[in-house]
Amino acid sequence: MSFSVPELEDAEVIFDIGYNAPVSHPLVARHIVRAKKKGCKIICVDPRLTETGRIATIYLPIKGGTNMLFLNAMAHVMVTEDLVDHDFIEKHTTGFADYAKEVAQDKYAPEAVAAATHLDPDDIRRAARLFASSKHTMTLWGMGITQFSQGVECVIACSNLSLMTGNYGHYATGVGPVRGQNNVQGTCDMGVLPNQYPGYQDVMDDEIRHKFEKAWGVSLPSHVGLPLTYVPDKVLREPDPKKRIHAYYIIGEDPAQSDPDLPEIRRTLSAIDLVIVQDIFFNKTCEYADVIFPATAWGEHNAVYTSCDRRFQRVRKLIEPQPGCKTDWEILCLMATAMGYPMHYDNTEQIWDEMRSLCPKFAGASYEKMVENHGVQWPCTEDSPDDTGTQYLHKGAHFATADGKGHFYYYPWTPAKELESPEYPLSLSTVREVGHYSVRTMTGNCRLLADLADEPGYIQMNPEDCQELGIANGDLVRVVSKRGHTITRCQETDRVSKGATYMTYQWWVGACNELTSAALDPKSHTPEFKYCACRVEKIDDQKQAERDVKAQYTAIRSRMGIEVKEV
Repeated sequence: MSFSVPELEDAEVIFDIGYNAPVSHPLVARHIVRAKKKGCKIICVDPRLTETGRIATIYLPIKGGTNMLFLNAMAHVMVTEDLVDHDFIEKHTTGFADYAKEVAQDKYAPEAVAAATHLDPDDIRRAARLFASSKHTMTLWGMGITQFSQGVECVIACSNLSLMTGNYGHYATGVGPVRGQNNVQGTCDMGVLPNQYPGYQDVMDDEIRHKFEKAWGVSLPSHVGLPLTYVPDKVLREPDPKKRIHAYYIIGEDPAQSDPDLPEIRRTLSAIDLVIVQDIFFNKTCEYADVIFPATAWGEHNAVYTSCDRRFQRVRKLIEPQPGCKTDWEILCLMATAMGYPMHYDNTEQIWDEMRSLCPKFAGASYEKMVENHGVQWPCTEDSPDDTGTQYLHKGAHFATADGKGHFYYYPWTPAKELESPEYPLSLSTVREVGHYSVRTMTGNCRLLADLADEPGYIQMNPEDCQELGIANGDLVRVVSKRGHTITRCQETDRVSKGATYMTYQWWVGACNELTSAALDPKSHTPEFKYCACRVEKIDDQKQAERDVKAQYTAIRSRMGIEVKEV
């Protein structure tokens, strides 16, 4: 995120695509609402009429899977109507001429993309003109554009719009990817990526690798590691036993619930020789574990989190954990020592200071400075009181590239990997809801939240689709894709377009990832959670279906050690 979240309040235009803050990040939503009260204009691009869409100046109900086509149409309007900032482009960017030539093609005119995107050409033109009307246009995107097989390229397309309009390098402007979970930014900061060490340092760089080898007293590989989403391939389809994955150590994650194509994930977990799960509650993946390490939760340990706007924040221990539970870092130290690499720290500050000594972008972010400044945003390079972090990136339009300039890149539209067919006539997208968090490992253990929303979840459907299938609101239905099936409850709503359906992914009985596709973005290796083909089937015997759901849910709760009480 190039800006700070509080800056949103001073935006003049907010371009919101594939992101619904009131559900995903309610605190971010507060800033958006305050901006609107100050007169900010909001462009919301989402196939569902979300809470953000309801307060938008321009709401664009885009057809799922056509993000790049729409973004190129936005760029087409800006280029052909000369809505670009020529001075900014000339001084601070490269590649614009070639990019402009591509997007200026007639095939990207709003009238030419209208049929595919399901958007009114006049609305696309209005949105482009509004975006380009301000030097305080701020862009927000979420999983709605990144969890596609063309996710990375759509992110670059969003950045192109900001570059060509001069919306970079000063206060209340820029781009903001809003992360899916509370410390996703922090895990990336710490190098939990196959191609980077902590501090976004390239594992292929010999000088950097030697620095970490010297600090840790080890020899490190010179090649990029394996992306997480390739695990099934390396377990089920790898012919060479030496290259096959034999052990899987899972920390704070629940792939048996959160990964796409769950039937394949279950085969994968069953085939691995050793599965270790480290978590705070028993989850679905624990059913496949050979070893379970009970870890502490936030409030039971000291830590540092990084929020979506690069802000390091102290987390302080409030209570003692239950007997037998250890912190994640203590468990990892014990594991490393048992495997022949002695590892010991006295506290989390020692770990943090080691990380700062190896990562130039984080060097100045001491514990003391975090306390004094209520958090520190990286880059923070100087260990002095004067460097309190970086509020926004690319100040003065100087970019983190070899030539210091922003680069334009053009990409054509690539359709989703699995489209509707006569056998599977509906599209399915995963979404979030405010009532439960992520895969519900934590919130599923909260009685109050379970009373608000519980199994088997729901599938949002347009009233016309419901009528054609003879399904009423609240009916249990069977949802089927090429990979599997699940049972859930119909939620009839005119918020969604005909032919499109939406399911949240945290339900244990109504698990939508039984259906989702494992098609990946070739650059980020992110699954295409936001588009696959499905069909919805009516269940005639609703009473029996209700009994089946209750029995299945009771069995799952019993296996997961959750107290089951008959009402």
